[in-house]
Amino acid sequence: MKKERFDLILFISVIILILFGLIMIYSASSIWAEYKFHDAFKYVKQQGLFIIIGIFLMIAISRINYIKYYEKSNHILGVCIILLILVLIPGIGSIRNGSQSWFGIGSFGIQPSEFSKLGLIIFTSRYLTLNNKYLKDIKKGVIPIMLVLFFIFGLIMLQPDFGTGMIIVVSILAMLFIAGVPIKFFVTLGILGAGGIVFLILIAPYRMDRITSFLDPWKDPLGTGFQIIQSLYAIGPGGLLGQGFLKSRQKQFYLPEPQTDFIFSIISEEFGILGIIIVATLFILILHRGIKIALNSKDEFAKYLAFGMVFQILIQAVMNLMVVVGLIPVTGVTLPFLSYGGSSLLITLVSIGILLNISRYEK
Repeated sequence: MKKERFDLILFISVIILILFGLIMIYSASSIWAEYKFHDAFKYVKQQGLFIIIGIFLMIAISRINYIKYYEKSNHILGVCIILLILVLIPGIGSIRNGSQSWFGIGSFGIQPSEFSKLGLIIFTSRYLTLNNKYLKDIKKGVIPIMLVLFFIFGLIMLQPDFGTGMIIVVSILAMLFIAGVPIKFFVTLGILGAGGIVFLILIAPYRMDRITSFLDPWKDPLGTGFQIIQSLYAIGPGGLLGQGFLKSRQKQFYLPEPQTDFIFSIISEEFGILGIIIVATLFILILHRGIKIALNSKDEFAKYLAFGMVFQILIQAVMNLMVVVGLIPVTGVTLPFLSYGGSSLLITLVSIGILLNISRYEK
């Protein structure tokens, strides 16, 4: 039975996060934006536009029956693959921060890899629904979806965008685990994955620089270790209540691009442990509501779809937080809802819109 209202707790948690994110984008970017563009609100205006579009999309999509994605999953994935191929063509895709992973539209940029994250979740949800009885047979039930996964991963690595690629891989593996794939498959894959990571490092030496800087950032404090050191300098003085709103020191040309990957460092510096607790609580609420929606759904496709989307958001958030506190090497992954970035925000809000629609069909 369809309910009139979607999950309000999930909706309110998301709105609070993105509005807080907009405030922190202003705080983190205003000095840099004033210096570079002579407009302290440059990034706030652009993110504000994406927030308005994203909220509109989220509410509109919350009214579209999720079963439509089941019917169109092949087409959705096909479009994602075409976009991933097109962005690699010189003259069509544009290069930013060393990766050819953008379509430039004026001063805006769109990342097709962000769309592929959602497209593959939808495709995998349908695949698991149709092939659930074969998942104990690795060759017949698991290998086909793994081939699709690594084809997408390969296209993303050609850009290259290792962070987004890893989010996609870990999200799909989490869905396979939930679906009941045998544990021995994950053990074998883990061994092969470790070898694959070594290979990726060998063919791209800059990744080794990131790993060495992660293990000992002070070995090259002005080079590969610079971002992690400056991030820790921001987090350290935060204390219980922080330095105060707009009073971060590290955003003053010490921490590069603080409004994107390292916005959590600025939150920690300005709002301290209290800010960390607030942000963590909101993410835990989103995780809780997402899992509740999945467990309460009668439809198997809806279960996989809800689990996949909430896992993807959580995995991305955890990866970003691990980077800013120096637990893993820098990956270029943004913090969902909070970091500056239009493509990531739009796709995340579309995912929440689908979750809200599924919540209308709970038991």
